[in-house]
Amino acid sequence: MKDSKPQVARAPKGGLNVEIQARIGHQLRAMYDDVVRQGVPERFAELIRRLDAPGVQSGAGGGAPAGELSANDKDGRD
Repeated sequence: MKDSKPQVARAPKGGLNVEIQARIGHQLRAMYDDVVRQGVPERFAELIRRLDAPGVQSGAGGGAPAGELSANDKDGRD
């Protein structure tokens, strides 16, 4: 015969139960919604447009070495 007790959401040994996971998820979404609403900074959008432009080579030989910016891309921070 089956046990007729209602199933309670239990956490695995040493883990978080479903209610706590849901609460954490809700708080993280609320915290990061502001970041998402800010959108992409114009500087990043311009870099993406330049990378998507025809004639931009990927890999070796295409402009500045990986991780380096050209003189036009630097913003004065070193």
